[in-house]
Amino acid sequence: MSLDLEQVALPIRDFAQQLKSGEREVKLRLERAVTITTALDHQELADLRQKIESSRGKVRWPAAGLFDNVCHSYPLPSLPQNFSVLAVDGSHIEIDRHRAIQCYLINLGQVILRYGEKAYASLSNKAFLSGKDKDVIIDNTPDESEEPSNGELLNIRSSVEECQLLAKMAGELPGTEPVLALLDGTLILWGLGRQTPSVRQLFLNKGLLPALDKIKAIAGLRQLSLASYISSPRSTDVVNAIRISLCKYQISDCSQYCFTTESTQECQAVGGLLDRELFGRFLDPGERTPLFVSPSSIVRNYYGEHQVYFFYLNVGEEIARVEIPCWIGEQSTLIELTHVLVYDQCRRGLGYPVALSEAHQQAVVTMADKDNFWRLVEQALVDYSLPGQESAKSRSKQTRWL
Repeated sequence: MSLDLEQVALPIRDFAQQLKSGEREVKLRLERAVTITTALDHQELADLRQKIESSRGKVRWPAAGLFDNVCHSYPLPSLPQNFSVLAVDGSHIEIDRHRAIQCYLINLGQVILRYGEKAYASLSNKAFLSGKDKDVIIDNTPDESEEPSNGELLNIRSSVEECQLLAKMAGELPGTEPVLALLDGTLILWGLGRQTPSVRQLFLNKGLLPALDKIKAIAGLRQLSLASYISSPRSTDVVNAIRISLCKYQISDCSQYCFTTESTQECQAVGGLLDRELFGRFLDPGERTPLFVSPSSIVRNYYGEHQVYFFYLNVGEEIARVEIPCWIGEQSTLIELTHVLVYDQCRRGLGYPVALSEAHQQAVVTMADKDNFWRLVEQALVDYSLPGQESAKSRSKQTRWL
């Protein structure tokens, strides 16, 4: 039986009504946030930076590190005459424990677009199948349980594979023109915070960080920038920094000052806002914000010299979040290159980077692809006279009983 939409039609309308009734409150909070950010002078900004660092780990929400006034904007730089854009995106088929073979597939779409003289495009994909025990099950230390390479772990593995492929593409790209290497989503492997030390060791020290090292080395030989693009971001890192500025205590400590009182906290005056809502008030199309420092504890604890900076960019269709390694952020020419090429990609791609859109099309795995994949697996078992019986649950779900 399919979903009975009549059962959810009324709750959906209730959600919409609640959003409509909350519009005025959102506007008031947004005006308050704008007033605070525009009023910060140089000394107040320095004091806020210190307060954010002193309060880190003591507030309930992560706050971005600041370099410049939040409301400062940077105009669009000039577009190079010749440049290339590399992009990688991934999709996967997870392990199905009801199948006879425990395996997974990662499909990576890769795109090379060269603009200017001798323009060309290269679109392709690479599929990686793994059914080896060492890949399907991650062996931890004796005091840790084994981890199946599925769900969150497979998402992490796919992200690492994407960065490794991007590093390989950058190393093999001929020519001397400027290059932007693009990933979809975040540079931060958020899921690692819930993993064991040996899993973090596997995916960071033996995966992501060496790939970033390679890209950094290439950037030392030619003008190359690495960035990840987040469409419609729901981050509140910068708004949270403003919340800390409203706290009346010298060091913001939620557990000490706020959980023992029923009074309304001052920081709630801007709570609930998204960063993109705030910067929609400051940025014209093509403009970006200053750089901010990611407050992620995963990045601070494990990324070493690849700490993550980010900025927001008005691409015309939306306010997007762009993340870069700190060594990109420390070079003005690479920041400007990232700024103008990301915007140019969005302009060519109807509000979203065209290279990432094409990489997605190369990578996507449809439901029909999944069905055909498992049929191919089952046929291989038959061809080699191997037991290929799926679980009783799997067979039952394919049969109508009533």
